[in-house]
Amino acid sequence: MVQHVSIWPVLVLAFIHFFGTRLRFWAGVPRSIWLSAAGGSSVAYVFLHLFPELSEGQEHIEQAFPGEGFLSHHVYIMALLGLTVFFGLERSVIDSKKENKEEEGVYVPSPGLFWLHIASFAVYNALIGYILFYREEGPLRKLILFTVAMALHFIVNDFGLMDHYRYRYRKYGRWLLVLALIGGWSVGYLIEVSHTIIVLVLSFIGGGVILNVLKEELPEERKSRYWAFALGVIAYAILLLSL
Repeated sequence: MVQHVSIWPVLVLAFIHFFGTRLRFWAGVPRSIWLSAAGGSSVAYVFLHLFPELSEGQEHIEQAFPGEGFLSHHVYIMALLGLTVFFGLERSVIDSKKENKEEEGVYVPSPGLFWLHIASFAVYNALIGYILFYREEGPLRKLILFTVAMALHFIVNDFGLMDHYRYRYRKYGRWLLVLALIGGWSVGYLIEVSHTIIVLVLSFIGGGVILNVLKEELPEERKSRYWAFALGVIAYAILLLSL
């Protein structure tokens, strides 16, 4: 278990939830070039740093869960699951908005869906919080790269949730996400799980990152700038490959 633990990564990510959406230059349509660049950077981290690491961890998975066929690719199944879960949530939000628009004339999702959506992201944040604690065992470079990538990813998520829920997210949602993040990190003091579980959790997070970034870039009404997204990918990829 980790003996010397730094709290700064958790504070950085909590700061994003507290103050990220207050930075007005990130908001508006056309989509902020900074948001697109942040999304590109976090996706670059997943493909060039996280997935290669998970590929190495697949050996632990195969020893823990021996199997044939698709069961021998647990890492990629979990990444696919993460992508699928968050795609389902986003689809539910969009459908709920359309239904409320037709029935009540207001283009907002139902309150119940807000709590389901926030609960899902709270679990997601708790997993990331625990991974932050786990990352303390490795080189400082890994911890810094992971924290920066997640900070950029959190900014993208926060503006997406603000777009859906407005005051509900500002008043309730962000606080719950901060508590979940700190709670997940704190669990590291109490529970030590196997490397196999860590790899599976990282896989799920990787799939979630990819979906949550792309869903914010693709809608036509966002008028996102591809060049900014690509610049974020290239810049962070160069950084990752040079270290």
